[in-house]
Amino acid sequence: MQVIRQRVTAPAVLAFAAFVAGVIGVVSALTPEMADRSRFVRGVLPPGVPDAARVLALAFGILLIWLSLSLARRKQRAWKLAVVLVVASAVLHMLKGLDWEETLWSLVLLGALWHWREEFVARGDPKTRWPFLQAVIGLAAIGVLVWLRWSDHVGYSERIEDALLIVAALLATRALYFWLRPFAQRVRQSPGERAAAEELVRLEGHDSLSYFALRRDKSYFFSPSGRSFLAYAVVSGSAIVSGDPIGERAEFAELLREFKRVALSRAWRVGVINASEELLPVCREAGLKAWYIGDEAIVRPQAFSLEGRAIRKVRQSVTRLEKSGYRAQVLELGEITAAQRVEIEEVSLEWRGKAPERGFSMAMDTLFACPGSVIALAEDAAGRIGGFIHLVPAPASGGYSLSTMRRRDEVPNGLMEFLIVRALEWAKQRDVPEVSLNFAIFGRILRADDESPRHRRALRVALIKLDRFFQVERLYSFNRKFFPEWRPRYFCFERYSDLPLLAVAYGHVEGFVVLPQPWAKTTDLTVA
Repeated sequence: MQVIRQRVTAPAVLAFAAFVAGVIGVVSALTPEMADRSRFVRGVLPPGVPDAARVLALAFGILLIWLSLSLARRKQRAWKLAVVLVVASAVLHMLKGLDWEETLWSLVLLGALWHWREEFVARGDPKTRWPFLQAVIGLAAIGVLVWLRWSDHVGYSERIEDALLIVAALLATRALYFWLRPFAQRVRQSPGERAAAEELVRLEGHDSLSYFALRRDKSYFFSPSGRSFLAYAVVSGSAIVSGDPIGERAEFAELLREFKRVALSRAWRVGVINASEELLPVCREAGLKAWYIGDEAIVRPQAFSLEGRAIRKVRQSVTRLEKSGYRAQVLELGEITAAQRVEIEEVSLEWRGKAPERGFSMAMDTLFACPGSVIALAEDAAGRIGGFIHLVPAPASGGYSLSTMRRRDEVPNGLMEFLIVRALEWAKQRDVPEVSLNFAIFGRILRADDESPRHRRALRVALIKLDRFFQVERLYSFNRKFFPEWRPRYFCFERYSDLPLLAVAYGHVEGFVVLPQPWAKTTDLTVA
């Protein structure tokens, strides 16, 4: 396996140096000063100045520790704030006790920050300037009130003073958040980009997930030639690319590198979710690492059969539904009547309830605006729709991908198996080469047996225990009924340190993680 070795960058080194400077500042502020130096300072400076300098040095040390992560992200605003903090810290260390050792480290760090200033290329979000200014104005107003209290110009209780300090801390946190927040991008799909993406999906959409790039909550990033693109969304500083790029494969590596460059200029982390195995060499060439995350279940309609003991459970489900009076029909969108559309929407709403729509990389966000897709309906003896499945095409390969499965609560068990079988029979008649079913997360681990390595067996036990919360094993077992081929999918990323936040962003776009305010505001998933 090819190993990607990434060079240590100047921002990473400076971030570590800032972290060390912050730790030094905190430790220095919390430990006693040298007696002779302290006596000299207190004899020269006005009363209270050394103590105030100690408190500020502690606060600035904590801020430098916090700021180090933003420096590693190459944020311009983090660099500016770091310069101010380092200069101030150098002065404060001298004022609180002639700590020239700490001051020397601050000055060395200041010189390094200035020398590598052009490395900090990630611009801040211009939309945060006014909220930042509001917080600063509020801080200034509180600062004036506190100064008036300390200078005995205004009198009020200590409780009010404590409340003002708490409000000041909250305003300072808000100001820092807006100052350091990365570029927040709304979903961008101009009519021209949308048309170009649809055409590339139609001509080059070989992968089973290609069609899902046409969701309305994704932005598009095209190559200079316009012959390839990738679809993505930005959540809290993480750019989540959905599946493989689409178009001219020879352009994929350069397309990913250019996207990484743009992401770097906006302080975005980059993650490619559900990448195919064929894309891994391209991702590695672009400097991305890859982790296996699960398997897509692929069924070949020509080879599928209900004959044999192994598939008897699926056969029993089909028989049970037929005896209950259900029949299925597979319809293209143009064949669905207005009355059927209303019923389909009713079924969808009943199944979903108050839960949000889920899916980002393997489901569509609409049913009736997907050209080339089909819907398999299950109707009871009275003609009432009890459930449906929605399949979208992989146009360039002739295959289909399962997008949505919905049913009413009162229908007999096995309705989904019944519909999938009928859809596979429909696909077989039309020589469809493959149908992609659901995604089974960590399917390789769930297939572990007694001869598998011990760690894989232990992970399998853990996943089964988690099934009550996430239905991991149940979804795998459902797919396994159809004896599919397992197509592995991967999560590609730049740095291991990015994984926690990328995972949260991944869960958010897929609809499984709801971000609290204000973080959820950093991405507006509406078409601009």
